[in-house]
Amino acid sequence: MAINSESDALPIHVYIRVIGGKWKPEILWFLRKGPVRFGELMKLIPGITQVTLTKNLRELEADGIVIRTVFPEIPPRVEYSLTEFGESVFPVLDAISAWGRRFFRYKKEIPEE
Repeated sequence: MAINSESDALPIHVYIRVIGGKWKPEILWFLRKGPVRFGELMKLIPGITQVTLTKNLRELEADGIVIRTVFPEIPPRVEYSLTEFGESVFPVLDAISAWGRRFFRYKKEIPEE
């Protein structure tokens, strides 16, 4: 979902709309190491459908997080990669991942009621 103005949402809501959801963090995680083709992303992300991957990539592209590069070859080759701004999401995703690991440890220490 494209965010067009600061008045659309509070900053944390903007982050959640642009980067949140079930699939976008995982898509970004695999794009972190460099350009990836669509079919490769399909293989890397179990359970995602072609329609869902396409929709998420288009949204990330519209928001300036991902760039789609079409190579003039036969058959056509398309790669997805992060924009420079898209790369700026990783300190946040790394912090969320670290928090998730701490949360799992925390939940293991709490006796069930």
